[in-house]
Amino acid sequence: MRRYSSGVALAAALAACQVADRGASASPSTYGLGIPATAADIAALNTDVSPSGEGLPKGSGDATRGAALYQAQCATCHGASGEGIAPNPPLVGREPREGFPFGNDPKLVRTVGNYWPEATTLFDYIKRTMPLSAPGSLSDEDVYSLTAHLLVANEILPAGASLDSASLVAVRMPARDRFVPDDRRGGREVR
Repeated sequence: MRRYSSGVALAAALAACQVADRGASASPSTYGLGIPATAADIAALNTDVSPSGEGLPKGSGDATRGAALYQAQCATCHGASGEGIAPNPPLVGREPREGFPFGNDPKLVRTVGNYWPEATTLFDYIKRTMPLSAPGSLSDEDVYSLTAHLLVANEILPAGASLDSASLVAVRMPARDRFVPDDRRGGREVR
């Protein structure tokens, strides 16, 4: 009987909440939590980078500096040579070099060098999510340097390469033509 009576009490309480909620004419405009976001707060979080390079910051970096940063910031999770340490994915690898068999063989390892279609996506991902222990803490120069290092390690750029916003957009990734661009425009009707 106790179970039944506690269940009845819970149902009664929920019903009372629903009745009280129906009596309210509108939701409150504020809930008394937090503070309004300022334009500066929003700008600090609005750091996405498009494939066209829109959103890339000023600055530059080079692969040599990126290699040192990689060892200090990334190697613990992704391995000294970018081979990955489970559960973290490998970042370096160009095999398979020919074709694009990923749809036929899910066991193939996807890396920056054989699967990613845009170099700007690499910059964006590093900038917003890495290192795992302090996402978003790297400077723009650090991110350009790490991006350059990973592109050199994947044999996409020559050793010692430097990157800035213009040169990053110009990088042609090996898998670039293997994806269909999402050119949808619109609002609610586009999913």
